Amino acid sequence: MTADVAGAVEIGGALARLRRATGLPVAFGGLLEPGRPQIRISELSGTRTSSLRALAVTSGNGLGGKAVALARPCAVTDYSVSRQISHEYDVQVAAEGIRSVFAVPVVVRRRVRGVLYGALRSVQPLGDRTLGAAMAVARDVEQTLVVRDEARELLAAARPEPAVADRGAAWEQVREAHAALRSLAPRIADPELRAELLAACGLLTAPRPTAGASLAPRELDVLSWVAAGATNAAVADRLGLRPETVKGYLRSAMRKLGAHTRGEAVTAARRAGLLP
Repeated sequence: MTADVAGAVEIGGALARLRRATGLPVAFGGLLEPGRPQIRISELSGTRTSSLRALAVTSGNGLGGKAVALARPCAVTDYSVSRQISHEYDVQVAAEGIRSVFAVPVVVRRRVRGVLYGALRSVQPLGDRTLGAAMAVARDVEQTLVVRDEARELLAAARPEPAVADRGAAWEQVREAHAALRSLAPRIADPELRAELLAACGLLTAPRPTAGASLAPRELDVLSWVAAGATNAAVADRLGLRPETVKGYLRSAMRKLGAHTRGEAVTAARRAGLLP
């Protein structure tokens, strides 16, 4: 699945969740076009026409463009007469018959990556509860995009390099990305996406032997960051744990692996195919 197709699928799913969460009859949205300061509306839900499909919304223009420029949600009670926005897209909006509209940006690493819209065909204020539900859906999309970005970076770092020194540096990046992805997994609400992410992490490790040591998920999370060179304090900060808890997980992992030091534990885990 290409990045474009995966992005369209994610936006489509988000629009369905947005309509369920808000009760709004219309939702649409899209992602930022690579290398261009505009959002391309690729997905529609509950629309009666195709007037909004493939519409390119430039940063600063219209309601969605304002949300992109400000990197925050924006709403209008009556789109066609609102003085809070410019009106480059009035024809398309009027053709769909929508009046009250909000636009919620999808922001990843402080950069707007997309916009989700919700709308009514009547003039009616969109309350804080509705906007809050839409923002929660946008956060889910942001989480998914973070995971995909991390996975792409990890795969890029794992590509073979011609120089031995470069290969060593690349593997350090792989190990750090592996630890980052494992620590990100518990924060993903979707169980299927979480399982896919953990399965992808497993592909970065050597094939596991039929018998040998096994670690609990949190023990492996801790050891992954230790393998990336993090101190106990840094591991605690990354995983949202207390330093004492990190020490406990590390001691347990060392005991299971028959190791007496952190370094021995990492080496044993790699030999067992538990770490990259």
